[in-house]
Amino acid sequence: MATTSRPIDIRTLVQNFVTTLVAAVEQTTTQRIQAALMSGVNGAPARRGPGRPPKNPLFTAAALAAISRPARKRPKQLCPVPGCKNAAAPVFGMVCSKHKDIPKSKIKEYREARRKSKD
Repeated sequence: MATTSRPIDIRTLVQNFVTTLVAAVEQTTTQRIQAALMSGVNGAPARRGPGRPPKNPLFTAAALAAISRPARKRPKQLCPVPGCKNAAAPVFGMVCSKHKDIPKSKIKEYREARRKSKD
C-alpha cells in the first residue's frame, strides 16, 4: 500500500517561517516606535487606564491560526458490537450506551474479529 505524498520542500518552509517572523518583528517595532513618539509628543509616558492591558497582537487567535496548521478532526469511533452504528464513549468503556453492560471479554472478541476482517 504505497502512498504518494508531496515532497516537503524545506526551503519553502523556512522561507515562510522567516517571512512570518520578519513581519511580526516589524509590526512590534512599529508599535513600539509609535508609542515612544506619542509619549514624546505628550511629554509624559502614556498612562494606563483601569483594567487589563491589551493583548499582544503577535499572539492573537488570527495570528496564531495563520502560523499553525489546522488540526485534523479525528474520525468518530463506533461501537465494536457487530451491526451497531452508534458512537462509542469513554464513559462506557468505548462502547455505546446500549451495549455498556456486555462483558469486556465479549467486546474484546468483537474487536479482534473486526481487526481480522479489515486485513
